[in-house]
Amino acid sequence: MPDQNIPELQSTTETTESFGDMLSQYEKSHARKAEDGPRQLEGTVIAVTSDSVLLDVGYKTEGILPLSAFEGETVKPGDKLQVNIKGRDPEGYYELARGRIRRPTDWAALEKAFNEKETIAGTVIGVVKGGFSVDVGVRAFMPVSRSGVREEAEMEKLVGQEIRCRIIKLDVTEEDLVVDRRAVAEEEERAVKERRYSELKEGDTVSGTVRSLTDYGAFVDIGGVDALLHVSDIAWGRVSKPADALSVGQQVEGRVLKIEPDRKRVSLGLKQLQPHPWDTVAEKYKVGERVHGTVTRLMEFGAFVELEPGVEGLIHISEMSWARKKVRKASDVVKTGDTVDVVILGVNTAERRISLGLKQALGDPWANVAQRYPVDTIVEGKVISLQKFGAFVQLDEGVEGMIHVGDISPERRIDHPQDVLKMGQIVKAQVLEIDTERRRLKLGIKQMAPSSLDEYIAERKQGDSVTGRIIGIAGGEAQVELGEGVRGTCKLPNAVAAQQQAEGSGKADLSSLSSMLQARWKGASGDSSKQDAFSAGQICSFRISKLDQASKKIELELV
Repeated sequence: MPDQNIPELQSTTETTESFGDMLSQYEKSHARKAEDGPRQLEGTVIAVTSDSVLLDVGYKTEGILPLSAFEGETVKPGDKLQVNIKGRDPEGYYELARGRIRRPTDWAALEKAFNEKETIAGTVIGVVKGGFSVDVGVRAFMPVSRSGVREEAEMEKLVGQEIRCRIIKLDVTEEDLVVDRRAVAEEEERAVKERRYSELKEGDTVSGTVRSLTDYGAFVDIGGVDALLHVSDIAWGRVSKPADALSVGQQVEGRVLKIEPDRKRVSLGLKQLQPHPWDTVAEKYKVGERVHGTVTRLMEFGAFVELEPGVEGLIHISEMSWARKKVRKASDVVKTGDTVDVVILGVNTAERRISLGLKQALGDPWANVAQRYPVDTIVEGKVISLQKFGAFVQLDEGVEGMIHVGDISPERRIDHPQDVLKMGQIVKAQVLEIDTERRRLKLGIKQMAPSSLDEYIAERKQGDSVTGRIIGIAGGEAQVELGEGVRGTCKLPNAVAAQQQAEGSGKADLSSLSSMLQARWKGASGDSSKQDAFSAGQICSFRISKLDQASKKIELELV
């Protein structure tokens, strides 16, 4: 006959029990029997529902109490309760019952509890001078200092509550009895902490309640043990102060980062349960891309910019401005909290570094300098630097021009630019040269002053007769000096040009020579002054045949 305790095997098609049902039956069959005696321990209320109270009893699975067990007593998360474990319910929670502590019934029982330092039960029946009146079978006194409460509101709430305490003074003759609640609470708290410390392991994921906030972090109750959540472990992004991200009483989930048993310290982290933002940086940020972020920190060497929570890049001071004068401090350009557009210059995921450029996002001001400031253009700018060799003038952000000391004054020679110019002065100058590759722009002030040639051209017109001195003959043209700094050109007659060419080459061209002789023959009638005048140093009369103001050229013809 088969054993009645062993269920008969059924076919696969008839099996309807799930693995969960089987596990539940196993736990029920192996639950601790009542005759073995209940296990009493302290639990912490973690949640209150419409019909039950969920408690952390120090095990991986929570315990549950029916709300009816409190008989109208107010209970809230964080409260400590003495409970007994009766077994496990079908869902795996520990079934709990309210724990009861022995209450002495006579003086003999009180003496025994005093001598053995037992914990007894009592009921606070009123507030008296200096403490409380407590019913522990007889009337006892509990000093405020041994009650575990200090504020008046807390003292009033204690009246009517059942407490656990220990007798610290007993005089049967005088019927004088003093009890201590605080010592029992402290011992129970230490016991809970010791058990909790022994259960915790680094890497565990735990739930807790934010108990208090400080400047450097938050203390989180993770079941009777306070864990420190440092501000740097709250989120991958920068958190200035814990109060910006957390509030007292908030329920959080974190990872145990470190346990120091000797110092009874537990370090907790919230961000460690979230994906690290640097895991996707290589995919999201490419060199040359334009992005925007917020300036979070300023250093001597640059500014850190948060591109997203947990991802920061550095703008080095050399990448902040196109100006010739280097940026000395990052604070001269940006401030903490500024939102800036930057260009990604480099990404190093191994070292978690991103190099950023601020000036690149603004655009290279030298890209179109040749179009904006063509040669001979008159520009205006501020003197930003004075050197012995010249002065630097800022035309635009990142675009500067240099006026050589020799191009400052048209009237006199100066030894130092500061003899004429001063810092911050707004000056006008003419663009003389542009070198975009070397980022150099040459300016001149004296070139804008009217020259003697300008004045000469302005005072005369085409057809005027003038006198000048021949200073050179070349290529069939004579160079004529009309005044100081004023020159013109005069085309030579064919015979004279041929003669000059022959003299210059040392050979005679027959056709040219024939023309020259014919010209000389004709000149015998008295027109010999024209042919003899064309020699260097001779002074002759001319007529202005053409004046070109734009090119500043004067063309002459012999009178």
